[in-house]
Amino acid sequence: MRSTLAVARRVLDDAGRSPPLNTRTPFNPDLAHRIFRAWLTSTSTGIIEMGADWTAESLPLLTPGDKAFEFADLSPAEPSLYAEEAAYYVDELGQVVFMLDPAEHSWVDFETMPIYVAGDFNGWQAAIGKTEWLMVWGELNRRRVLLLKKPASGLLTEPPQQFKFVTGDNRWLDLPRDATNAVAVGDGRYNRLLKRHRTGRNQFRFTTTEPLLLNRTYSVILVREGREPPKVRLRLGRFFHALKSDLPLGAIVARGGTTFRIFAPRAKHVRLFLCEKLEDLGKAFGYELDPRREEDGWRGVWEAQINRNLHGWYYWYSISGPHDVFGHFHPNQRILDPYARAAVGREGPGIVLDQAWLGQADRTFATPAWQDLVMVEAHVRDLVAHAPVSLSAEERLGFTGLRKWVESPDFYLKKLGVNCVELQPVHHADNLTKEEYFWGYMPVSYFAPAAAYGLDGPRASQVKELQELVAAFHRQGMAVVIDVVYNHVGEPAHLLFVDKLYYFELGDDGTLTNWSGCGNDLRARSAMATRLIVDSLVQLIEVYGVDGFRFDLAELIGVDVLRDVETAVKKVKPDVILIAEPWSFRGHIAAALRPTGFASWNDNYRNFLRDYVHGRGGADSLEYFLKGSPWHFAYWPAQTVNYTESHDDSTWIDVITENPGRNGHHPTQNDRQRTHLMAAVLFASVGIPLLSAGQDFLRSKHGVNNTYLRGDLNALDYRRMARYPATHKYFADWISFRRSARGQLLRQWSRPSEGFFRCFGGAGHPALVAVYNADGSQGATQLMFAVNPHTDDTVIPIGEFAESGWRQLADHECFYPETAPGPLTVGADGVFIPGLGCSLWIRG
Repeated sequence: MRSTLAVARRVLDDAGRSPPLNTRTPFNPDLAHRIFRAWLTSTSTGIIEMGADWTAESLPLLTPGDKAFEFADLSPAEPSLYAEEAAYYVDELGQVVFMLDPAEHSWVDFETMPIYVAGDFNGWQAAIGKTEWLMVWGELNRRRVLLLKKPASGLLTEPPQQFKFVTGDNRWLDLPRDATNAVAVGDGRYNRLLKRHRTGRNQFRFTTTEPLLLNRTYSVILVREGREPPKVRLRLGRFFHALKSDLPLGAIVARGGTTFRIFAPRAKHVRLFLCEKLEDLGKAFGYELDPRREEDGWRGVWEAQINRNLHGWYYWYSISGPHDVFGHFHPNQRILDPYARAAVGREGPGIVLDQAWLGQADRTFATPAWQDLVMVEAHVRDLVAHAPVSLSAEERLGFTGLRKWVESPDFYLKKLGVNCVELQPVHHADNLTKEEYFWGYMPVSYFAPAAAYGLDGPRASQVKELQELVAAFHRQGMAVVIDVVYNHVGEPAHLLFVDKLYYFELGDDGTLTNWSGCGNDLRARSAMATRLIVDSLVQLIEVYGVDGFRFDLAELIGVDVLRDVETAVKKVKPDVILIAEPWSFRGHIAAALRPTGFASWNDNYRNFLRDYVHGRGGADSLEYFLKGSPWHFAYWPAQTVNYTESHDDSTWIDVITENPGRNGHHPTQNDRQRTHLMAAVLFASVGIPLLSAGQDFLRSKHGVNNTYLRGDLNALDYRRMARYPATHKYFADWISFRRSARGQLLRQWSRPSEGFFRCFGGAGHPALVAVYNADGSQGATQLMFAVNPHTDDTVIPIGEFAESGWRQLADHECFYPETAPGPLTVGADGVFIPGLGCSLWIRG
């Protein structure tokens, strides 16, 4: 992320308990004579929700707030319809009926996982496992849903009580922020309110005489004698965000012509601008786009067809639409096509590219199995800035320079021995100039590679250069994972000018939510936003040959969207690597991702190991992390990505150094030994190990924490490999061992047997000895790993495993040749571990 997210590392595994005071205000009877909200369920139907149940015999005087439309019909809605918004209603027997739609939580296996209603009325977590609060299958509103019926007594109280749904394994099911009874309880968490004066008798259905236009603003009013009725805006309901087209989008060159299509559902006018040369931007040709009719009507797509092959031309759009707080339409704003395959700068224009010119990537590279991965996170410019190869200054800015470095026999990552590189974002970002250093976490396009990384960005050279870079990594035996940012957009926010309401998460007053810390949160759950994500990922696979993706601040994308993305992308590349950064400033979804095909960055692993090397933290916690954070974090071994340093934080050495000011540029001997302990634990842990580039030669940022603008501090100083050659070699040797046949026991594809691990520790001491394959379930070979983070020596008894046959492979300084094992032996009293030391053993 662009800004440090240390404060966001929090597991969201409970519902809020302390609602704001304003949720406890007493019921106001006048609410029944107010419109709470109103929304369209289609272009000709809608719902008006009153502030409380309507008990009068006659209908309220509800009417359009202007003359733009008329009601054809108005009638009370069936009470059960209220459950679609509030997750409960009161039936004709006076029972509270709780309802959960499984379609809203696709990541849960509802056929096998029990679901409970929990709230103020039953002690929240105390409800888990209680059959009286277990939901069962039923039918409501002609759909199969989960239901629970309970007497209203004790539930419908004043002030109202809160509730939420929770799985049998203690996962709280999130709710839409715009739910009619949602209440914020702090830190981005929401619960629902049970309101005794809203039981389902507070809603009215209406139909209109003519379909309403999406590009107009409508309102409704409640006529009350002697009062000026306030207008209540008629919102666009779920149907609007479900609006979707399957038509190809972008600039499409085919059969001698070029078709331009853009999805803009609330636009009044869409205009295309074209020019052949950049110097002629002020003389661009303008074309009006027409709504494209599909078989089932208009689906929000605008289209223009030009009878000419426009490959290499430049283009942009302007869009006008309704002027309200939910719109951000500026007809004079140049809008970069969301599907532009290349762009000149952050403002655009886009570049028309023929698919035949784009071509297809060579996809013969065999992506390593997840359990075999050893990854390094790196930045394009940081890798190449000081690379010891002959490059021009311009080449050191981007893809071509890095490709030449990758092809060098001295390439750093090749010598380190990793088989996967995770590149920080390569999409076009909001940097102002080619020379400006940027991380890429403020994207302005999800299709165009960063022009600043190309030698000739205005002519789309970055497209071919990125293709060649990925191919070069593959030739070196390295998979390529790209860091992708689908939780927010950079400046200018082109999607904001396409349709703010459709593409962004908004408050009731139209303000942008900001749980990303970057000013806006993309509404990834809107159908065409999800399609945009999927289409851009597919292009990275098919056109560039990318092997996988790391999703920045994935909590904001949402588990359901991530599941849809997983399904779609695996149809194109079944072995695609999918990794989530499972948090945001709002919460944490690692637990919810456990049933999915996503691995997650393990921030608890990082935090623990930073403390552990200083002797803080228990042996039992180390055992948990060595085993791959099983069950609570990871359902399967490779689902945890274990790391101790990443781009948006202090470097490892700056965090753990004994030096003042957290400046590890000149590390102490203890700093170096603690780094070796970290490396040993990291590579001995089940899961996917992830390094930050330069970590193996004690890279320091001089104590500076957040360096997203500091290319000078981030660029790798390869001279430190000569300064700390033993540390670099120690990392490389561990990687080599882990990837070797002898290291197979560290690379688990499925959860091993219960007796696979046997761990031994001293009472009250953080030192630990772990035996792998202790029960012999995976053959005759066994490994033993011992580690001691205290500065004093210790001996750990290991019971029956203290028999002969162990050969020492490594200690905290080096690996020993196979023909000359290390000097230590396992005595009858156990394993000797020197202070700040570790050892690796093998037998069988």
